This record gives sequence, C-alpha cells and structure tokens, in this order.
Amino acid sequence: MSFSDAVRSGFNHYTDFEGRASRPAFWWWFLFGIIVGLVATILDAIIGTAILSAIAALGLLLPNLSVGIRRLHDTGRTGWWILIGLIPLIGLIVLIVFYVQEGDVGENSYGPPMAEATPEPPTRRYHPASRRSSSAG
Repeated sequence: MSFSDAVRSGFNHYTDFEGRASRPAFWWWFLFGIIVGLVATILDAIIGTAILSAIAALGLLLPNLSVGIRRLHDTGRTGWWILIGLIPLIGLIVLIVFYVQEGDVGENSYGPPMAEATPEPPTRRYHPASRRSSSAG
C-alpha cells in the first residue's frame, strides 16, 4: 500500500471501526498525521496562534481512532485495547508493540486482511462514441 492509498483509505473509512488495517496502511497514516501536525505547528508559529494545530488535531481524531482500532483488529485484538493508551507511558508502549506486530494471516473474526478485501467493481460509464451503429447501409 502506498502513502496516498493509505491516506485515501484513512479518510474513506474514518467512521468505519470494523474491518482491518494492514501495517503499511497504519504506519503511512501515522506518518501523514505527523506531517499534518508539523505543518500546522509551523504555520501556527508563523501567525502566532495555536488554532491550526487544534483544528488539525480535531480533524484527525476520528480517523486516527478508526485506523488504530482497525490495526488492532488486524492483530486479532478487540478495538477496546486502544483505551490502554490512556495509561501514561506503559499504555503507549503496549499499543506500539501491538501496532508493529504482524497481522493475522487469512481471515480472522474481524474479516479478511486488507489486501484480500475485494474492492467494489468500477462502474461503467456510458460513452456515446463506444456505441456501435446497428444500421445496415
């Protein structure tokens, strides 16, 4: 999964707390969040406020939770494990260990891995030039 695919997936599934997120999808999304946070912080320093950082943090809160929970699902854990992150330092270390672990091979109780998930088929669009003429002449 590429960086752009992971970001697109994170925004497309920002309210989807079911299913699974692969390691690359999670870590590319994590990198995206770091970049957005750094850019917002730099812009805040330039204009002398903290509003852009707050907006960025609020805007990425739900997608971050979603991707994190789906990553836990990929390792066979319930999404409630994300709450262990509320324990200072130890919770963060436990979550990082969970996030770096390899996902379950094949389908688990949360569904198939991301790579095996079948995407929706593309819709065919009508194009007048592709229509064959049926007139006999």
